[in-house]
Amino acid sequence: MKFKTRLRAVAAAACAFAILPAAQADGPFPERKVRASLVLAKDHSLGKGLTHFAECAAEKTGGKFKVQTFFDGALGNDAPAIVQARTGTLDLVVTATSAMSQMIPSAAVFDLPFLFANEKEADAALDGTSGQLLSKRLETVGLVNVTYLENGFRNVTNSKRPVRRMEDLKGLKIRSMPNPMVVETFKALGGYAFPMPFTELYSALETGAVDAQENPLPIIETAKFYEVQKYLSMTRHMYNPSLLVYSKKLFDQLTPPEQAMLRACGDSMRAYQRKVNRDMVAQGTSHLQSKGMVVNDIAPAEQARMREAAQVVWKDSAKAIGADMMAAVQADLKKVRGQ
Repeated sequence: MKFKTRLRAVAAAACAFAILPAAQADGPFPERKVRASLVLAKDHSLGKGLTHFAECAAEKTGGKFKVQTFFDGALGNDAPAIVQARTGTLDLVVTATSAMSQMIPSAAVFDLPFLFANEKEADAALDGTSGQLLSKRLETVGLVNVTYLENGFRNVTNSKRPVRRMEDLKGLKIRSMPNPMVVETFKALGGYAFPMPFTELYSALETGAVDAQENPLPIIETAKFYEVQKYLSMTRHMYNPSLLVYSKKLFDQLTPPEQAMLRACGDSMRAYQRKVNRDMVAQGTSHLQSKGMVVNDIAPAEQARMREAAQVVWKDSAKAIGADMMAAVQADLKKVRGQ
């Protein structure tokens, strides 16, 4: 009887363990608190995605793994945040792939003007061979790519006039990301762009230090650029991927269950954030028009003309990006296009 009693107790305990949430069963997880930085607002899709990631980590670990989120550049712009992650003084950073191009020139492949025709093509590359290649190279500079995210197609806003043709860019002082390829793209299109940290942009637009800027619709909306910009022109001249990177120095100190949990939460974050971003884009123009912005599309013939003018940027950048990365992204695009 005693043996049967013990056997029933063991079986009951096993059943109780089996019905625990998978996150708790996969442990044990130590108590841990990490910090995550984003230069954008909490209500931007990337901000919402980062909040989703933090909630996922807490849920899967029974509250043991706590991700503290910092928005609006509270921990600094992208460049210093990336340096902190590489040295192990900051755990997580949500940033653009373009911010990696000085360390890894091949990362600039995703900044090529008019590279993607739509979000489906971007997903195919980032989740395909070219994205995997960049993820491997990030580890060589001390960063682990947890997942790829979306900032989206960039469009021009300004305080002077609608941009319907390349010639309309002439004379505008356009703020750009601190990215040489963006500067070269506008040069090829007949405009003039110069780099400026994002945290300084609203003030520069408000005071007239710059006339224009270029960003995806969700940033234009959540940063309230409609308060200081009149015209929005849907140039879609460049697609911006983002990514969530973890300090490799700190990631390597995590337990295997923690690392697996972060990967799983990264996958969940990617699906959630891309959907939120695309929903924001779908509603973006009507919302910005309601705020007083004048919105115009670019005629297909003019879009083709811009694309042709920007080919010089492809030619000048190909060597620095590298033949392997250029071939990888082209292969990903041929596959999704059914070529």
